[in-house]
Amino acid sequence: MHSPAQIANWNAELRSQSPLAIVRWAVAQAGGRAIVSTNFRPYEAVILHLATQAQPDIPVLWVDHGYNRPATYRHAEALRTRLNLYLRPYLPRLSAAHRDAIHGPVPALNDEAGLKRFSAVMKLEPFQRGMRELAPTVWITALRQTQNAQRAGLGIVSHDENFGALKVSPLFYQSDAELEAYLRAHDLPNEWDYFDPAKADEKRECGLHAAWGKTQLSAVAP
Repeated sequence: MHSPAQIANWNAELRSQSPLAIVRWAVAQAGGRAIVSTNFRPYEAVILHLATQAQPDIPVLWVDHGYNRPATYRHAEALRTRLNLYLRPYLPRLSAAHRDAIHGPVPALNDEAGLKRFSAVMKLEPFQRGMRELAPTVWITALRQTQNAQRAGLGIVSHDENFGALKVSPLFYQSDAELEAYLRAHDLPNEWDYFDPAKADEKRECGLHAAWGKTQLSAVAP
């Protein structure tokens, strides 16, 4: 585990670097054990394009919880083909149809406890399984400080308490306009029909990057 001082130094050094330079730095730190995660939400093509430039065969961890809309699945397939992604999908132990038949519809936004249970079973457990199997030392993400208050308090580099990896977010300070410009410059597709039932709202965390995720994971049977 890296010390807070070391992480603070890295954040200061990387603050002025380009996203591609940060990705290359992350890959260099990983000793051959870097991964990038994605959910194929808007602008995810940027981080995937950057990651495959730095390491063409980088494993791409994707939790396919089964609730994605058709446009998101088509977008995922288009990017897999276009970028030759080494896509590593992880699925929940229950299919979406099975879960809904037994437990009912996805919990409503005002059912925080229900949403956390849903997230633990359909998203956090398969993600944890992926992290255990891929065993990364460095986890590259598309987190940005503008996404919500929880993420604003992180940084380009942080130690992830839930999964034990060094988390690197090369797009942390990027604006929507900068990401739009990157997509145009590289002729990359975007996807606006994305919806994550584990979040239910854009400002809510699904648990991957929040402390409560670890607690919920411990309650899910292996």
